[in-house]
Amino acid sequence: MNLAVDNGATARSGPRCPWRGDGPRSAAALQREGFAVTYLPVEPNGLVSLDRLAGAITDRTLLVSVMAAHNEIGVIQPLAEIGALCRARGVLFHTDAAQAFGKIPLDVEAMRIDLMSISGHKIYGPKGIGALYLRRRPRVRLLPLIDGGGQERGLRSGTLPTPLCIGLGRAAALAGAEMGEEAPRLRHLRDRLYANLRRRVPDLQLNGDLEHRLPGSLNMSVPGVTASTLIEACPSIAMSTGSACTSASVEPSYVLRALGLPDDRANASIRLGLGRFTTAAEVDFAVDVIAAAVSRVRNAGGMPTSG
Repeated sequence: MNLAVDNGATARSGPRCPWRGDGPRSAAALQREGFAVTYLPVEPNGLVSLDRLAGAITDRTLLVSVMAAHNEIGVIQPLAEIGALCRARGVLFHTDAAQAFGKIPLDVEAMRIDLMSISGHKIYGPKGIGALYLRRRPRVRLLPLIDGGGQERGLRSGTLPTPLCIGLGRAAALAGAEMGEEAPRLRHLRDRLYANLRRRVPDLQLNGDLEHRLPGSLNMSVPGVTASTLIEACPSIAMSTGSACTSASVEPSYVLRALGLPDDRANASIRLGLGRFTTAAEVDFAVDVIAAAVSRVRNAGGMPTSG
């Protein structure tokens, strides 16, 4: 989600939020409280236009919020440039870094990030734990999320789950220590997966920018084969049609629509993720299974067949 929040407007003055998911719903909640929210489109490669963002910031803008890396298409936004723009205009910069944290270098000083959200389970830590970074200088002040005993400096009262906190810290330490080797390894496997699939399925289409992308993320369209059909034809491969938070939706991904993709290509898109335990043998196995399944489905006229 890419947005700018202004104060002093009526809730009805903002555009109707067309998306599902926690992020857009949070922005819609701000609109109901009287804030104006500007939703920025992205370029066909999934990146935010810095010129468009600069044009959206006014003297009433409080906050710019941008996903550091997208969970569905893996595109990494130009955080340093966005942070510099926000600092120059006196606007707070928040980034949802749940997908990026532990996978790519993040420097809150160099990128001028004022608030950053992270999640434990995205870096092999425990579920149910996350963190919000708050800049101290210049100081960011927030209203309490939960009132009570005053824990977390009064921002989130309640006793925290110690084992989960320790798990998050340990997972972050491991990710930081291994990032220098893990990111190039995943990038090599990702490129191997994509190149070999392109060789076996020449009309395969990549969704999102290839260069500015998480090391272990691919989102591709297989023309003429719906994603649900391909998934059914590949029971031994874990892949998805979009983000996990919209897994029950049968509509084309709104993320891919935002890139300007027509519905037929969005419906033909699959998402593959590589992680810490993925091996080269598994990548080659996935290529063989997916390529064979595409061939079977196409030969059957678009219907899944056993095999």
